[in-house]
Amino acid sequence: MKITLNPLAKDSATRAALVAEGGFGKYYTDHMVVCEWSQESGWGEPELKPYGPISLDPATAVFHYGQEIFEGMKAYRQPDGGVALFRPEANAQRFAKSAKRLALPEMPEALFLETVETLVKEDAGWVPDKVGESLYIRPFMIATEVGLGVRPSNKATYLLIATPAGAYFDPSKAVSVWISTEYVRAAQGGTGEAKCGGNYAASLVAQKAAAEQGCDQVVWIDAKERKWIEEMGGMNLYFIKGSGTSASVITPRLTGTLLPGITRDSILSVAKDLGYKVEEVMLSVDDWRDGVSSGEITEIFACGTAAVVSPVGQAKSAMGTWITGDGNPGVITMEIRNALLAIQHGQSADTHGWMRKVL
Repeated sequence: MKITLNPLAKDSATRAALVAEGGFGKYYTDHMVVCEWSQESGWGEPELKPYGPISLDPATAVFHYGQEIFEGMKAYRQPDGGVALFRPEANAQRFAKSAKRLALPEMPEALFLETVETLVKEDAGWVPDKVGESLYIRPFMIATEVGLGVRPSNKATYLLIATPAGAYFDPSKAVSVWISTEYVRAAQGGTGEAKCGGNYAASLVAQKAAAEQGCDQVVWIDAKERKWIEEMGGMNLYFIKGSGTSASVITPRLTGTLLPGITRDSILSVAKDLGYKVEEVMLSVDDWRDGVSSGEITEIFACGTAAVVSPVGQAKSAMGTWITGDGNPGVITMEIRNALLAIQHGQSADTHGWMRKVL
């Protein structure tokens, strides 16, 4: 990889002050990675270079036809002061799958991992030390052919940036959600399984509607029958039935319209390790409402790379409002969150081989 270091990189004191401010996506590290692809010559040599603006022609394909994908992943500080990535191979595989769906070039896993590791090693000083905080890493790819013809682009640019990240939501407070019946996120045969910007752009009107209802996030239901719970905003959902060691940890089954979340998949394993029964099932809005009303559903949480685990306390919809438990984060929800964070920060055994040491 070609390396061009940033002569204006932040000094350690300035960097430490920025990291300490917390937040999400507020500041970015000193470097980024850029790698070009063309149909004629394939992938070029990636370059680590100073973080900064990029220049694109107004007729660049991504502006007109939305050929774009991205990933979200994290690096965590370890007890020995080192840094490790959480399941980067899974991100590489999903990135390639998203690329295929959007008719973009599939980046080889080894190349993807090389770019991520190089950036994290160079900008390791930006990785926070506190548990629950991390370096959020954003790989993305855009179509860069210049022209207005409607066809897959014959050129693409891969970029990689990173930002120190605190909690996306305050884990000590449960969020409220609005169940959208007017809009849908994805349909069979669509791009629901791909991590592409268009999915998120289409979600913003529903997110705005949720905010107007006084809610933090929107929950999507299926496009066909308009009753099955799918996911929340940009996160997967989990429901807990029962309490104590006999509790079941349940998440909507992947149907081809949901994003196959890496955190979602990890929680299936973590919950099982903790002794809980786990299930992937179809769950309707009626199941949610009635389960909360009867007390069968005792806790709800959302999960994703940015938020890790975020408790859900209140749900609103055209069918009414219901509160899970006492509206506060549940015991099992926080147990799962803490167990996952302990693995990510190297405080408990990584029995699944998820962590990839970088430093």
